[in-house]
Amino acid sequence: MIPNMPELPDLSEVPAMARSLLAQWDQPPAGPEDIGSPLLWTLFGAFVVIALIIDFSAMKRQGAHKVSLAEAALWSFIWIAASMAFMVFLWWRMGGGSGDAALEAFAQHKALEFLTGYLVEKALAVDNIFVFLMLFTYFAVPAEFQKRALMIGILAALVLRGALILVGAWLINEFHWVLYVFGAFLVFTGFKMWAAAGKEADLDSNPALNWVRKSFAISPTYDGEKFFTRVDRKTMATPLLVVVLLIGIVDVVFAVDSIPAIFAITTDPFIVLTSNVMAILGLRAMYFLLAGVHERFHLLPYGLALVLVLIGAKMLLIDLYKIPIQWSLGATAVILTFTVLLSLMIKPKSSKPHGAFPFNAKKDTPDDQAKT
Repeated sequence: MIPNMPELPDLSEVPAMARSLLAQWDQPPAGPEDIGSPLLWTLFGAFVVIALIIDFSAMKRQGAHKVSLAEAALWSFIWIAASMAFMVFLWWRMGGGSGDAALEAFAQHKALEFLTGYLVEKALAVDNIFVFLMLFTYFAVPAEFQKRALMIGILAALVLRGALILVGAWLINEFHWVLYVFGAFLVFTGFKMWAAAGKEADLDSNPALNWVRKSFAISPTYDGEKFFTRVDRKTMATPLLVVVLLIGIVDVVFAVDSIPAIFAITTDPFIVLTSNVMAILGLRAMYFLLAGVHERFHLLPYGLALVLVLIGAKMLLIDLYKIPIQWSLGATAVILTFTVLLSLMIKPKSSKPHGAFPFNAKKDTPDDQAKT
């Protein structure tokens, strides 16, 4: 026998120890209002990283090219299917199908929270798409260069919303009255979006664009997908960099609007983040899917404005009457569906875009008033 040899552990106890550690790792920190256990956060984080790697790899392999309608439709279907599959997984993980009535009700509630949050964030993402389209049209960005700008915009949106969700969750946990601030802000944003709907954005007088123009020497033409180029031996920013910077500013505005919207539906940080991220991941594919038919959804900003006002009112009434999540989901679905159908029935004015929000509306000139 070798002296001072450490005693080997009983290997028969390893499976039980592993199960015990896994069970501890799968415990949520705060119960029903925060279901995000370390295991769930890790699995979701791994999924997002893998999804982004696949998206970037596909973009790099294809190079600069115009995305076809069929390609955009396929990827849109994949992202929506992945989101619905995640909802089903969440329902099952929370006890759906277990046969226990209490667990079944809890699982259904969490799944509906995710679905409602996803639907609201997806609708706001569609409005975000229309703003991107307005920027691409204004700067005449070639179709084959648009996808790189969109991917950078999506990454910026993911980072911004992740940070704002952490801040928002902390504020709500520490200061309950913040809910009223969020609710009032949503109502204000809803009225502002309604007022801007159907009006042309005045990009020429936009402070952010004016700042970019003063801060960078901008080349008159594009140089592929490059952000900087050489003109007469001088380094200049390309118009694509200006577009990306403006997309980042728009991301900030929409993130500030969307975070209170999802917190009006649920205060569970895991549901808030996952519904936001799943809605954003398919943004690039949905852009190319809607780019050719965007004029047919000219009334959508009015529907989004109503949704923001309703969920803002829901947040303001939270201590007087807690509106069931089924009602929130139903109202959101009905408003958005009715708005889309009405848009298809009523022919839009070709001279008017969808809306100016979040930019200032362009004032009508005497010539414009004469035309109308």
